[in-house]
This record gives sequence, structure tokens and C-alpha cells, in this order.
Amino acid sequence: MEEKKFDTWIELQEYLFNFEKGSIHNRYRSSLAYRGVSNAGYDLKTSLMRLNNKTAEKHLLRNFKKYANTLIKDNDNVWELLAIAQHYGLPTRLLDWSFSPYVALHFATSNSREFNKDGAIWCMDILKVNELLPDKLNEILKDEGSLVFTVDSLKNISLNEFDNLNNNQIEDEDKDFVICLEPPSIDERIINQYAMFTVISNPNKKFDELMDEHPDGIYTKIIIPKELKMEIRDKLDQANISERIIYPGLEGISAWLKRYYTKF
Repeated sequence: MEEKKFDTWIELQEYLFNFEKGSIHNRYRSSLAYRGVSNAGYDLKTSLMRLNNKTAEKHLLRNFKKYANTLIKDNDNVWELLAIAQHYGLPTRLLDWSFSPYVALHFATSNSREFNKDGAIWCMDILKVNELLPDKLNEILKDEGSLVFTVDSLKNISLNEFDNLNNNQIEDEDKDFVICLEPPSIDERIINQYAMFTVISNPNKKFDELMDEHPDGIYTKIIIPKELKMEIRDKLDQANISERIIYPGLEGISAWLKRYYTKF
């Protein structure tokens, strides 16, 4: 993993938007996804892993499906189930990302209790992540003409089959992989956050552990110095990137006002 640190807002902006025309549809569009955290010491462990219970996943999903049945459009689509479960806080093997670097910057600077600690943003290259996919998943992306999967494009693949896809390819035997999954637009929160999930074929493996098994360039960790957090935070607020946009509704407005009027 490559690690970078920037001491000014300008340097950070130049890096985050340093992509040239041509890689995606001959436009100035990036193949990167971003994840921001308020403490650079945090790792890329999923909420499921934090339970410290390696057999919990199937029980969590079974019971969530039973009690949330009316919220799920396709009861037989485990990918829709996973996306909805993650969105509502159930521990899953999914990690939250965003296609927006500003949304990631928001999450790196929104926790006022950690303004005295360096934050971080991970920048992941989806094109390079996709190079590690098994043939069957590559074919799905090719047919879709997309960089990322949707819950519909994966609906015919069970979670058990997904976990064992590479076992059928001798050269990739026992190698884990990760997919990028765009969730259904359940509500405005997902839309406004420009959300995306990563899903690893091994629910007990951290994303950074998997990526570090492969050559550099798949992802970069940017350290946000604590001395720069206040400037970033105020400029994001001025650009209307705040809780009232990230979490539409009264909850977001309350969170924004609480942070905005906190004294440091």
C-alpha cells in the first residue's frame, strides 16, 4: 500500500482530482472509490469482523430477512439483502465507500471528538481491483458494460458460490478477491452519499490484508493531518458538503447544527 500525506488544502485537492481524460468513456471521470475515517489508526475491518464471531453471518442474514421481509423487494436476492442490511446497521462483510472524494473528506472530518487525531482517506482503483476477479464475474461486468456490480447483476450467484468461485480456477485456487457493489437506491441517503460497497469472498479477511497480497497501485492511503482538519471541515461546509446533505432529514440537520456550533 502506498501512503501519502498532504499539509495543505490545495495539495490535497490536486491529488484527489488528478485523473486525466480518457480512462472512462473518454471523459474526465475517475475509476477510484474513496473511504474516509476520522482516525488514521483505524483499519479496514468490517462490522461483521468486529463481532469476533466467524459463524455469525448466516444467522444474522437469516434473521434479518425474517424480520425485515416487507422491506426487501426480492426475497431471493442475497445481494439486495446484504445491501439493505448494511445500510440499516446490521454487521455484514461489506465496507462503505463513495465515488465522491468530498464525501470521503466529510467522514474524515465530521467527528469533532477526533479533531486532535490525524484522519485518513483510502483511494481504491476499481479497474485494478477488477483485474483480480474470477472469470465468471468478469463476464458479468463485460455483459453489463460496467465497472461495478449491482444487486440484479449478481442475483443468480449465491453467497456460498461467490465464496468458492476461485476454487474452480487452478491458477487462482484459494485466492480471495473483492467486488465493488453499487447498492439499490433505497433512500436519499444512499443517493447523496454516492455510495458503493466492497464485498470480499472471505468474510473473515480485512480489505487491507487482501490488497496487500497484490502489487502496489490498487489503493493509496492519504493521511489527513489533524492541523488541516479544521480548514477542510469549514471549506466542506461552505461547499454544502455536510450532515444535512449526507443524511437528509431532521437527523442530518441536527447532527450538522450540533457539530457546527461546537467550540474547539
